[in-house]
Amino acid sequence: MYAWIWRKLPFGLGGKLGGSLVLLGILGALLWYVIFPWAEPLLPFDDVQVGDPDSGYTQLDETFPDPSGSPSGEPGDGHDIPYDTGETPKPSASR
Repeated sequence: MYAWIWRKLPFGLGGKLGGSLVLLGILGALLWYVIFPWAEPLLPFDDVQVGDPDSGYTQLDETFPDPSGSPSGEPGDGHDIPYDTGETPKPSASR
């Protein structure tokens, strides 16, 4: 099949190399913009589950304390660091 395509491309070696690159680009664009988006819902890559689905137990059932240290009833934003990071020293003047 590839030999047949190579023989059918026009314009000598330079044209055959250029034509091959154009055909590869068309094939890549077709895969990237048409085939892969169509097939993505059929593939299991986003079907992630923590725990054993057969046991009925998942880690999502567990509750964990709020790491922000805020009293209960005041939910933190989840980005608070639970320890003191100290002060960052100012840089010294360069010479």
